[in-house]
Amino acid sequence: MITVQFDRGVYLPSCDLWLDPRGNRPFAFVSHAHADHTGNHQRTILTEPTARFMRARMGSSGKVQHVLRYGECRDFGNFRATCLPAGHVLGSAQLLIEHAGERLLYTGDFKLRPGLSAEQAVSVSADTLIMETTFGLPHFSFPPAAKTIARIITFCRETLAAGEVPVLLGYSLGKAQEILTALTGTELSVMVHGSIWQITRLYEEMGAVFPPYARFEQAEVSGHVLLCPPAVVGSSILESIPEKRIAMITGWGLDDRTLYRYGCDAVFPLSDHADYVELLEMVDLVKPRRVFTLHGYAEEFASDLRRKGFEAWSLTGGNQLEFAL
Repeated sequence: MITVQFDRGVYLPSCDLWLDPRGNRPFAFVSHAHADHTGNHQRTILTEPTARFMRARMGSSGKVQHVLRYGECRDFGNFRATCLPAGHVLGSAQLLIEHAGERLLYTGDFKLRPGLSAEQAVSVSADTLIMETTFGLPHFSFPPAAKTIARIITFCRETLAAGEVPVLLGYSLGKAQEILTALTGTELSVMVHGSIWQITRLYEEMGAVFPPYARFEQAEVSGHVLLCPPAVVGSSILESIPEKRIAMITGWGLDDRTLYRYGCDAVFPLSDHADYVELLEMVDLVKPRRVFTLHGYAEEFASDLRRKGFEAWSLTGGNQLEFAL
């Protein structure tokens, strides 16, 4: 079967291809433009939205780009590659590798639930599945998104009614656009942090539609819902707003400790990752002969799969010592 190695990123030596590696590599697939998945590689396989986001955020998307449309199969000599929607953020992709008569599917960050601002994920059969397992414990079962969104809207309206500014924290790429889309039809006035403004404009250039919003202006923020990245916690931006309530929007909201970790007033579990049930569903859909897990609770989820009869091992947990890659 296709050999899989891990060293600050997944490496397929028979294809001489890295998958979402840290640092800069000769040839790599970048699944999406979040900073922990990107690099200034010599050659890069990616989608057009990911290339545009990378150029906006880091000034480069690789020296030589192989931009693939979803569903397009391209021959790279010793392997063929196809990008498939991952459902994580706009342009996020899974990669199907076909080599020597075998198929390997790398999910990157993904979710199967329909989202408001990203393409719907798909699944295909493969001999090997390499999957991210951020929420790979059974208690991570997200409530229906509509229910969580309704709670976020109630939080905003109650905070505004009390004469305070509701501050919603979500990552500039992906989560912020999901929240903004969720506020469509509420007639809430929205302001966004400058980093969110930049990425949202790119979304619009690629066809996304959002409710009206304005760029953050301190003197005019009263009466608005303010969207900011989590990095602003403790910054002068929030310190300049004396009357406010802060809510973190994250899948980790299922953990009660998140409220205290971020020092906020509320936490809402809206995630752009698969929960535990979706992780199991992905395995059932792909029907792999073996599974490698990455990130989060990778070792625990691989152990659960082994108990269900799968050959499954963590690439980033302790049990990679139990077998030869």
